[in-house]
Amino acid sequence: MREYKMRRGEYLDERIPEMRETVEEYFGPATDTETYSGSDLLVIDEPDNPVFERIVVGSVAYSGKKDTLAVEFSERDPTELSPDDLEAAGEAVSIKNDFLLEATGRDAKSRRKSMKNDVQDADAPDNV
Repeated sequence: MREYKMRRGEYLDERIPEMRETVEEYFGPATDTETYSGSDLLVIDEPDNPVFERIVVGSVAYSGKKDTLAVEFSERDPTELSPDDLEAAGEAVSIKNDFLLEATGRDAKSRRKSMKNDVQDADAPDNV
């Protein structure tokens, strides 16, 4: 499960006030919920795009911190996809990036940089 932060000064519930509706527009109908870090996330067992096998997405609330977006994209093995399904791969990447941009306000490059900084901060000694 990956967690994404919002841009400074922005909040997930302001960017996506209706999480279920937005998720269903991008990926297809939610079929279940799953608990992660005390929050209920939406599960899409049969996403509209055939490249995705299963998607788990939602808002995770933390005490004293801004909510984060938690997402897990499970994708099918490319060897199992038909030629038509393979054509949907480019669209799958676009859908995923468009959703994350709308939710976080950060493009792919910015999200990668933020995750890289988080890893570096976690590796740094505390007394420096």
